[in-house]
Amino acid sequence: MLKRPEFSFRNTIFIRLVTTFMLIMLPIILLGVYIYQWSIRTASDDISKTAVSQISFYLGDLENEIERMKLLQYGLIEDTDLNMLAITWETMGDIERMEKITSVLNRIFSLQNSSNYIHNVSVHIRPISKTLSSINGAGEFDGDRYRAIRADIEGQGAKFIQWEGNLLLSAAKPSGMKGREPLFTIDIELDSRKLRQALQQFNTYAGSSALLLSGRQGFVLGSGSVNALDGEARRLISGIDDGGSGTVTLQDERYFVSHAYSDRLDMSIYRFIPEQIVRKPLDKFYTLAWFFAAGAFVIIAVYALSTYKFIHKPMLRLVKGFRRLESGDLKQAIDHKANDEFRYIYSRFNKMVVNLRTLIDQAYKQKIMAQRAELKQLQSQINPHFLYNSFFILNTMAKVGDTDRIEQFTTQLGEYFQFVTRNASDEVTLGQEVHHARMYTEIQELRFSRRIKVRFDELPAELVRVVVPRLIVQPIIENAFEHSLEKMTRDGIVEIRFERSKEWACIVIEDNGDRLTDEKLMRISSAIAYENEKSETTGIVNIHRRIVITYGEGSGLRVARGQLGGLKVTIRVPLKGVGAIVQIADR
Repeated sequence: MLKRPEFSFRNTIFIRLVTTFMLIMLPIILLGVYIYQWSIRTASDDISKTAVSQISFYLGDLENEIERMKLLQYGLIEDTDLNMLAITWETMGDIERMEKITSVLNRIFSLQNSSNYIHNVSVHIRPISKTLSSINGAGEFDGDRYRAIRADIEGQGAKFIQWEGNLLLSAAKPSGMKGREPLFTIDIELDSRKLRQALQQFNTYAGSSALLLSGRQGFVLGSGSVNALDGEARRLISGIDDGGSGTVTLQDERYFVSHAYSDRLDMSIYRFIPEQIVRKPLDKFYTLAWFFAAGAFVIIAVYALSTYKFIHKPMLRLVKGFRRLESGDLKQAIDHKANDEFRYIYSRFNKMVVNLRTLIDQAYKQKIMAQRAELKQLQSQINPHFLYNSFFILNTMAKVGDTDRIEQFTTQLGEYFQFVTRNASDEVTLGQEVHHARMYTEIQELRFSRRIKVRFDELPAELVRVVVPRLIVQPIIENAFEHSLEKMTRDGIVEIRFERSKEWACIVIEDNGDRLTDEKLMRISSAIAYENEKSETTGIVNIHRRIVITYGEGSGLRVARGQLGGLKVTIRVPLKGVGAIVQIADR
């Protein structure tokens, strides 16, 4: 007689599953507790490191900006007209005095406009009892401000001082005689509103704050809930090292504080992040972990029976979905009503299918964004030679007293830079684009009036409202001046004309430069015709790519040798189509 196998409840698969599951769950629960504590520390460290990195990076940029201001300030201190005003005022005539004051004011205005952080630039000239300001112009001598700056500055060099709640970058011009007061002082008043707006970028969390402290002057500028410090608060945050973080309690609120310090500026930035921002999500995780542990014991009872229904069957549906996806079905979607892990997997799967459907569109948009980035870079690259030459022309006009042409020239120059630096839109009307190009050619004609002539046709009225990408005409004209005609000693010609067919509007820029070889022309044509991501992107190629991205094939640039003998560039944009609708406004 065969012995029946022993059977006991403890040997059943159910018990084994329950026991195995509990053995698995126990370390998971313990691990969850450990992960919770570790997550708090890690999240705090990561947030603190990120905060320190961000404020250190900003402080470094601010250092560079202040150093640039100092260089401009040193240049203004050594300005010839300013020193002549301070030294030879009594020997000057009225006209010469006015010219020197105007020259110094122009330089002050340029210094103010060189940075968003500058609110006002003032020059206090003691010998002539005048104060020149970028806001108020020439006015009465501000003796109180002059004496405050003189008393705080020792020797040469620009320093920060606090004056009536504002932060001034100040410097003085020594008189050259021991014990004598400086000839003049220059102070750059930083714009507290702009600095506060810059600090606002660090308030990415609810209740977070940022503070800028100037150590020697005690200047405090805040953004957010913590915008001032009492003695106790200063003592607490002073214990946080440069590049480090800590936790302090301010105004009955506990904060993670990150600190970055600039020795060159003697400035500190403190960033305050509420501690609850870090702990609140993790507290939810801790609660959910306990619910998971309790629910695990309930799930054991139905685990074996539900394995097929809740695991195997949904897995088969997912596998079938992947097979349909491999066969090219991009319109499918898997619906799952149960609130479990597969619901998340299915939602990710459905989102992946949607992403695949939009992949081509995304790639197209990425290309557009890349072209926009190239446009922003093109806008930001103001040719320094053009700027220097423009100021040289302006200086020459001022010296000869040609006030009428100075007004015309400065208006043109202002419109030119306003158009170049404006970021409001990537597209403008052809009328605006041509007006900007005309301003540029008129400025260049002043420079090359004896050597280069410009023939600029009038834009046909029916093309004025055609919408085009910004900065597509002026860079081509600039290319003609710089690379074709600049070396010519006489008889240089740049010709701009407009042509229209039934479907296309064409802008033709042609010059008579003698430096265009067949090899160079072929290289330019190849760069335009065969786009190569690894090749150098020149201004002409940049313009061609942006036009093709906007309007499609058939548009863009065409280059050839013109009838004048130099380079001929034809810009083609459609009169109808995406982004090129002729907008005739009946207003």
